[in-house]
Amino acid sequence: MRPTSALHPALPWAGPFIVFVALLAVMPRLDLSPRISLSLWVALTGAAILLMSREILEFRPVMPVQSALVGVGVFCLWVAPDLLSPGWRSHWIFQNALTGNLSTSLPAAALSDPLALSLRVLRAVVIVPIVEELFWRGWLMRYLVKPDFLSVRLGTFTAVSFWSVAALFALEHGPYWDVGLLAGAVYNGWLVRSKRVSDLILAHAVTNACLCAFVLATGRWEYWL
Repeated sequence: MRPTSALHPALPWAGPFIVFVALLAVMPRLDLSPRISLSLWVALTGAAILLMSREILEFRPVMPVQSALVGVGVFCLWVAPDLLSPGWRSHWIFQNALTGNLSTSLPAAALSDPLALSLRVLRAVVIVPIVEELFWRGWLMRYLVKPDFLSVRLGTFTAVSFWSVAALFALEHGPYWDVGLLAGAVYNGWLVRSKRVSDLILAHAVTNACLCAFVLATGRWEYWL
């Protein structure tokens, strides 16, 4: 099979993320049951990863313990404001026309459905770390250094690329943009240190796994936008 990089060098890095974002726009309009919607989300994005990114995707973290600790640290940063200051996120600066409202995307019926919840966890812990790290730190962080991004070593630091990606990562997370900015900066810094997307995928997966456990244990569904 012809490698997707032959079509465009950015496709293996950005393609699955584009599919994921397209599903964010399309799926809520289809009026599907949570099980079917989440199953399609996992299947279609997983297929996009396998078809587009197989030539570049590897999972060989060089610092697995440290990467896991980074992931735990980002989780702590993510939930700290709301735990330390209840009502923190009710301020208009976090919920407005630009960032959206603080509410879960899961319908009420899904919150008591073990299969739907399992699929949501699978999406967060496996799919999201891969598509986001390939896009944000594997592609965009290098592209902003030089459009011929393949000539730029992973983890190359410039202030523009570092903070632009951190800011865009923050905006992606809506009402959680403040902790999204911190998380983006930590992840970017860890790529500068590790030079491996595999370590970022692991860190991101650990963050999301911790957040999923927190959501399921506390019923704080608003963390699952």
